[in-house]
This record gives sequence, C-alpha cells and structure tokens, in this order.
Amino acid sequence: MSVTQSTLKPPASLSGSAAAANAAAASFAALTEKLSYLNAEGLDMVRRAYRYADEAHLGQLRNSGEPYITHPIAVAAQCADWKLDAQALSAALLHDAMEDCGITKTDLIERFGIQVADLVDGLTKLDKLEFNTREENQAESFRKMLLAMARDVRVILIKLADRSHNMRTMGDMPRAKWGRISNETLEIYAPIAHRLGLNQTYRELQELAFQHLWPWRHKVLSKAIQKARHRRRDLMEKVAQEVDAAFIKAGLKVHISGREKTLYSIYKKMDGKHLSFAQVTDIYGFRLVLPDVIDCYTALGVLHQMYKPVPGKFKDHIAIAKLNGYQSLHTTIVGPSGLNVEFQMRTEAMHLVAETGVAAHWLYKDKGSNSEANANLGNKWLQSLLDIQDETRDATEFWDHVKVDLFPDAVYVFTPKSKIMAMPRGATIVDFAYAVHSDVGDRTMAGKINGEQVPLRTELRNGDIVEVVTSAVASPNPAWLGFVRTGRARSKIRHHLKSMAHSESEGLGKKLLAQALRAEGIEALPAQDEQHAQTWEKLLHFTGSKTKAELLTDIGLGKRVASIVAKRLATLLSDMGHKPDALLLSRERFTAHENVSQGGVTVDGSENASVQYATCCRPVPGDAIVGYLGRGEGLVVHTDQCGVAQRLKYKDSERFISVEWAEEPTRAFEVAVVVTVSNGKGVLARVASAITSAEADITHVLMADEVSGQEATDLRFLFTVRDKAHLETVLGNLRRVPSVLQAQRVVSGVGREA
Repeated sequence: MSVTQSTLKPPASLSGSAAAANAAAASFAALTEKLSYLNAEGLDMVRRAYRYADEAHLGQLRNSGEPYITHPIAVAAQCADWKLDAQALSAALLHDAMEDCGITKTDLIERFGIQVADLVDGLTKLDKLEFNTREENQAESFRKMLLAMARDVRVILIKLADRSHNMRTMGDMPRAKWGRISNETLEIYAPIAHRLGLNQTYRELQELAFQHLWPWRHKVLSKAIQKARHRRRDLMEKVAQEVDAAFIKAGLKVHISGREKTLYSIYKKMDGKHLSFAQVTDIYGFRLVLPDVIDCYTALGVLHQMYKPVPGKFKDHIAIAKLNGYQSLHTTIVGPSGLNVEFQMRTEAMHLVAETGVAAHWLYKDKGSNSEANANLGNKWLQSLLDIQDETRDATEFWDHVKVDLFPDAVYVFTPKSKIMAMPRGATIVDFAYAVHSDVGDRTMAGKINGEQVPLRTELRNGDIVEVVTSAVASPNPAWLGFVRTGRARSKIRHHLKSMAHSESEGLGKKLLAQALRAEGIEALPAQDEQHAQTWEKLLHFTGSKTKAELLTDIGLGKRVASIVAKRLATLLSDMGHKPDALLLSRERFTAHENVSQGGVTVDGSENASVQYATCCRPVPGDAIVGYLGRGEGLVVHTDQCGVAQRLKYKDSERFISVEWAEEPTRAFEVAVVVTVSNGKGVLARVASAITSAEADITHVLMADEVSGQEATDLRFLFTVRDKAHLETVLGNLRRVPSVLQAQRVVSGVGREA
C-alpha cells in the first residue's frame, strides 16, 4: 500500500534534528511497504500508534546514536513479516512507551482500546516495584509476561521480535551487558521460541547469543565451517543433481534447498558429546518441499533406493507431530565419499509451520482449513501456564516450574485406548497421570507400561502403552517431587501437599488446644457463635492471627504453644463468667506428671504432612515416644531415649507433648539396623534373605568401605517393620545366620541392641 510523504511527517509539535526525523520517517516508510494486508482502518491505527510513540520517545537516542523510535519500528516490521494484525503492530510500536515514557495504561485505552493496552501492559517490566533481589524482580517480570502471553499469544510474538532486534544491535551496547543479555536469551527467549514452533527466530536468537557470549569460539568455528563448505561444495552439488534427476524421473514436483547446521548447534554437539569438528558428520543437508503428504513418503522411497540410509536416523514427524506442531520426514543417507547427508521432506504448509510456529496462524489464515489447526499450536502449553499459576503464587516457584517445560525433547506414548500423547524426555508415569487430568494424578496408586506393573518413577520411552491405576484413597506423595519432569505435575503436587499440610495441621492444632484447655479446667473449645464471637476476636488479636483456622494451623505447625494460648482463652472465658470445672481441673493436675507439657496425641502412621517420624531414631510401634512441636514443622515423633530429643527437651521443654501409639497402626515403619558380618562369598545375599524371610521389606542397603584384608565389615540396612516385636523377630533371624557376628538397631546414629 502506498503512503504519501505527508502522512509520514512527525506532528508539527515535535522538534529535533531534521536528520533524526528523516531517519524515523524512512524507517516507518519501510514498515508501511509491508502492510498491504491491512485494511484502511487497521493502517490508520498503526499510523496513529507511530505518531504517538514518536512523540513519546522524542529526544531519546539508542546506543548507536539513532532516534529511539527506530527500534519500535523494527519490532513492528518483524511482526508485519508474521502478518500480525493492526492491534499487535500498534502494541509493537508502543511497547516501550509505558516503561520509558511515563504513559499510563489508561492513556493507551483511551487512544487505542483495551486490547492494545493489555498487550503493551503484558510487555512492560515491573521495574517500578520494589523487590528484594534482581532475581525476584526478573521472575515476577517473566511471570507477568508469560501469563499475558497465555491469554494472548501476540504478547510473546512481540516480545520475541523485540529481543531479536536488541540482539541484532547488541554490538552498540556496552560490552558489560553482553553476557547477561545473551545468557537470558539462551535460557529463556530461545526456548520459548522453540516451544512455540518459531524455528527461524529460535535459530537466530541462539546464533546471536552464541556470537556475543563466546566471540572467540564463534569466530574459530565460523572459519572451520567456511573451509569445510569449500571442500565439500562439489560433493553436495553432486548429491543435489543426482536427487533432482531421480525425482524428475519419478515424476515428483519438488523444491530442493540446501540447509546447514547452525554454528551454535554444532558447538553444542561438540561440547555435549566431546567431539572434534571433524567428527560432526551431519552439518549439511537438504530440505525437500513437496505438494502433498503422500509425495513426502514417495520421495523417502526414492532416496532410500538411491543411497543407503543410516540405521536409527529415520524419524516420522508427519504421522507424529512434535509438541510445537512441527511436521517433517527426516532421514540420513550415506552419500558420495561416505558423507552423511540429512534430508527433510515436508509440504508447503508444514514448511510454513516449521519456520513460524504459532505465527503461522496469521500467515496462513487466508489459505483454507489449516488456519484452525495452526491457531491451536502451542495452546496446550499456554494453557498449562495458567494451570501452574492457579497453584503457584510465588513468582520464583512459578518460573522454576515453567523452565522445566521449556526444553521439551519429546517422547510419544499411548493411552490404553490408543490415544497418542507427547511427553518431555525423562517424564514418568506420574507426569503422564497429571497430563491426562489433575484428578488422575492426585489419585495415582500404581502404573503399568505395556501391561506390566512398574514403579511410578519409571521413565517413559517412545511407543510405550501407559496405564495409570487410581484409588479413591490415594493422594500425592512428597517423594514424587524428586522424579517428576513436567512443570504441571510439580505445581499440582506442591499445591496439594500445601493444602493437605494446612488442613491436617489445623486438625492437630484444634486437638492440642482443646487438651491444653482441659488442663485449665474447661471441657471443650468455645463454639464460634455470636455468644463467643467477641472472645475469639480478642484471642485472635492477642495471637496476631487473622482467623481461627490460621491460629489452629499455627498451633499444629508448632508456631504457637497451645498451653499459652489456652491460658489466655481461659482468662477471656472467665471474664465472660465461665468458671473452671473444679473436678476436671483436679483430675488433669493429678495426671499432669504423666504428660509432658501440652497434653497427649495418639499416632497411627496415617498422618501425612502434619506428623513426621524422626530419622535420627526412627520410632516404631512399641517404642516409648515423645512429640516435639518444631517451629513450622508440625509434630515430630522421637523415641524417648533419643539423644536428639533429649537435647531439644533441655533447650525447649515447653514444645514437647506426650505421644502414644494407637491400638492398630495403619502402616509399617522404617527402622535402621547395622549388621556386622565376617567377609565371605554370598554373605550379603544370606543376610538379605534372613530379613525378607521375616516379612520385612528392605528399602536401602549401605556397605561400609572395605579395608583390604579386613575380616569383618558392617552392612547398614533400612527396612520396614510392623512394630517392635516384628523388629525383634528380624534381629533374631539375622543373629542365626552363621556369618553374622552382631545385629543392632541404630538410634540417634549410635548402634544399640533393640
């Protein structure tokens, strides 16, 4: 669309050098040449955005000395190449106006509408807010940008265009900034571009970051590529001619283009696999663009008839697309002189998606039914950002979850109903369960791969048929956080555990406070009704808690001492005319010597986050036990003879409560045992057999470092037992093994006989 010169002039109110004005006008003129796809109304919006941005940035210069407005124009030009709409182009022109020029979101809404204002707001960093650290500031900024992007993908397209132009002009920036900005580009923006299928942008960002992060390595590798390119030019031309002739003979219409690995991908391969440049064999390749999908498979057959394929190097990404929508057939053949050459076969539509990913929605929207499919590229990942945000309010934790998903080297697995699912490499059955549905993940009890039951931490492989076994009583295990791979699974597990810990701690706190109140002669906690509303309000004011639930949770987590809160509550009730029950008071005081400080609690092993069993002494049913209310840890159960517990009691006696075992514990408990054996063949197997024959499950074995010629050695076991009597049975079995010299239970790090 032609634009008259008068249209491009800055407003009359602007001042500045004629050269700067002409430079900006020339840049905008170049942009308008790309806008023929916009209607008159859209073009008018872009012009107005240009004038407003030009006025806002008046007097600002880039490090190169150019007017600052040339940067927003360049960003908009990249967006125009992706055929983004007028709103996105306007936001691109205005993307620094809020951050640098004091323009408010309200100003933008009045002039350009809510959508443009939201786009600009999503792009604006949070520099004006106070944060404790630069990392916290950056994490919050990325969270804001990514959540805005999840709601409107144009945000990240503009941001990637902005980062691309900044990287292209990095040479004008102070050298001190190169490292930080290049690292950020490699770790964040390039992976996001790849995740959304913007491969051209992904490769460019990697190359520019590599060039500025390691200039010397980039220069050396660039020279090596030029030499290799010169040496192998004849071979590549020969392959191209032979392939072209074969396709003409087969009657296939094909567009052949050469492709070369980027310097950064070559460098990463050399660095990761410890290869020299000469050992990297797949630097060169060809891309074949064909009319239809069936032609891609025909072309593959033609190639394999001409040249021998390299085993294991064929990948069908047409039948099974990558997570970001990429589709192509890949094969590597052995060409002339033993040169490995990779071929990629795809249709024109696939090529467009391969290069531009989510941006293909705008590029391809006028070309038929593929528009809808392209519009959904990356949507699943974008939606997962919103899901993660629902469970994660902390910006740094949110960013940690998201980073996990930015490198999706995928494996493809099947549900029992043959639905295919793409998972990141290293994903486990638990990741798969959460990918199906969060309720399935929360209720996961066991898993099967190809019909065989396997541990939940088992990593998935291409082609696995995965089945998740659920149970209504199952719940997420904290140990899962040690092996899950996806951000979605990690955030869902953490959210569930936090919710569960608080609800359980509230129940424990209520029990502790009620018991402490009985020691003050009051039978039960006052109801939360109108009659006692003022009492609870005064108690919450005394403790500084916002709600009754928060107060009880703090007591359950050990942040507040139940006896102190109970004394205050008793005083408040006394002021209302509630007199202590003399009989109850006498009975509680008479039995006070039986309790420690805050009343008693019964434990049976069914508790999750609110009760922990100390790993220093590993109590089992039958042991005399005490409970310690650690600050923020909930209740920690120790044996009463535990050295750690005795030291804590000496320092912090008011935090101890009496604890007793329930009649029927609900699970087995882990115990530590050290077995001293005389060295000999098959000793470990005989000892392990003695443990398992007594129906104890071994969870860990550690052998002491052997000294040459030593006759005896210590074997340290962790195994589960039902109670103390069961432990004594296992120890009896061990002592009957001929090679065993001694078998002792370990408590507080010191061996002693049970």
